[in-house]
Amino acid sequence: MSSISPHYRTITQLLQSRSYSIDDYQREYKWGTANIQELLSDLQNKFETSYREGDGPKQTATYADYFLGSIIVARRGTKSYLVDGQQRVTSLTLLLIYLYRTVKEHGHSVTSTIESLVFSDNLGEQSFNLDIPDRTPVIKALFNGDDFNPNGKDESTATILARYRDIEGYDLADELGDALPVFIYWLLNNVGLIEITTDSDTHAYSIFEAMNDRGKPLSPVDMLKAYLLTPIHDEAARAEANRSWKRTVVDLTSWSGGPDGDRDAIVIKAWLRAQYAVTIRDRRAGASDKDWELIGTTFHRWVRDNASHLGIGDSGSNLRLMTVEFDFYARAYKTILEAASTYMPGLESVFYNSHNEFTWQYTVLLAPLAPTDDTETVRRKIEATAAYLDVWVMRRTVNYVRVGYSAVNYAMWLLCKDIRRKPLDKLVEILQEKLWQDDATFEGSPSRGRSGIGDLRLNQFSRRYIYHLLARVTAYVDVGAGRADSFPTLVDRTRKNPFDIEHIWANKFSRYEDEFDSAAEFEAWRDNASGLLLLPADVNRSYQDKEFEAKAPHYAKQNFYAASLTAAAYDHQPQFAKFSAEQGLDFTPFEHFGKAEQEKRSDLLLEIANKIWSPDRLKEQLP
Repeated sequence: MSSISPHYRTITQLLQSRSYSIDDYQREYKWGTANIQELLSDLQNKFETSYREGDGPKQTATYADYFLGSIIVARRGTKSYLVDGQQRVTSLTLLLIYLYRTVKEHGHSVTSTIESLVFSDNLGEQSFNLDIPDRTPVIKALFNGDDFNPNGKDESTATILARYRDIEGYDLADELGDALPVFIYWLLNNVGLIEITTDSDTHAYSIFEAMNDRGKPLSPVDMLKAYLLTPIHDEAARAEANRSWKRTVVDLTSWSGGPDGDRDAIVIKAWLRAQYAVTIRDRRAGASDKDWELIGTTFHRWVRDNASHLGIGDSGSNLRLMTVEFDFYARAYKTILEAASTYMPGLESVFYNSHNEFTWQYTVLLAPLAPTDDTETVRRKIEATAAYLDVWVMRRTVNYVRVGYSAVNYAMWLLCKDIRRKPLDKLVEILQEKLWQDDATFEGSPSRGRSGIGDLRLNQFSRRYIYHLLARVTAYVDVGAGRADSFPTLVDRTRKNPFDIEHIWANKFSRYEDEFDSAAEFEAWRDNASGLLLLPADVNRSYQDKEFEAKAPHYAKQNFYAASLTAAAYDHQPQFAKFSAEQGLDFTPFEHFGKAEQEKRSDLLLEIANKIWSPDRLKEQLP
């Protein structure tokens, strides 16, 4: 007779010397950036409610626990198959790999403990506890700190790599500082879930169907709806509220665009934070969660506890919230999601922020909107705010300032408060003023000792942002020269021949010994943003070892930003010449490309960046 066994498992109990497989028909690993960031934020917030400065690992025994839900496992012989839960188990594995690599650098004793949760030694071979053959190469590369190229790989492999980069970008180690080892022990022993295990596939899938169909408990969205319906006693009004709410939820959850996940709950969190959160947890250990955090974890309870603040509690106000306000902000959110995934005229900045994976924009862009705004006003407010975020993000990243989910959490709360339901003209005024007063610029960030775009070089942090910068610069110059806007093509990594970063200087120090005192100095100059271009991958591979003089004729056939290095770009190109003159951009062709030429190119790049990311862009949204 088959048995069904539910057990509470800590992370350690779940993964210690155990492995999990999935069936071939299981869906791909689908978690998006927002899912990872929310998990990390929730874990960090929960940990910090208990942690006190000076605590050690032993104190975690008294810390609050964190529950991750449930997974369903079918056992077949010696193997365990995840029927439900692969998204969470995969994401936890990526987090553990990040923590392992972080503490390994410092020789911490917890390193071996984490190691045993990620892989086992099988007669001298690494046997990963996430036992999915197609995904083993990327998991192994991440664990060992090796480079991995996802081009041509399946969806799950590419997503795993992208989500690991998100975890790195969140920079939990920097956020927690000396508390990181304590956090790790808390994660391993205080965070857990219910593992429902059976030795029958039939039972496993019956449980899965029951939990996700007729046996599914009320979700926070369901509970919020029930609370809001309670004071609406008139049958017709109650039916209208219920019908409108259901229609909005179905429209959100059935729409194919945007990231996977509980989109209805994600939208409600974004709406409530953008429009109503007035407090945030103090930035000190042991502080209590406030509006901003509580909305992110238990928004249904937060609404109940803050009814007067929301102006609800009676039939009329609840009806308005359910039928007018929720519908309005859900439709606006869908507009943002669509613009984030499709390059739409009039909402380009949303796409730019999405490419930079700045997921806070989905919340912030709702803040200035009011249900009385017409469609055109909504579009203009969204684009003006997105343009502000675009400038704000890029100014920071060229100065090596982190803009990950947790790093800018406080700044985004402040921003939402400052622009909440502002008229369009006032919104633009506020956002422009913020940019004019901003310490971080493309010239540098004095308070942080940064030198801006002139010192921007390729490294693990900057690569994604340099790629974005080069794509924007390339598209801007192409449009100025009379060509189509190439940005969506330049950043499309699914293309058969995607664009790659090209070094103008080949990696041959011997060719440039007379200009540099050392190979290290040469490498620093070679990796500078002003010495880089975007070219199709096959072109990049074909010419990367050649000297500039040999590559220049091929640059002339590519985008105008690359071609502008050569005299050919200036022949019979009246629109390019007019664009250069009108914008005051000092494009210069070169016969040779050395230190002096790159310095001139660096000045040009700064000029172009200040044109593209000018605060004046925001005024374009005024009628």
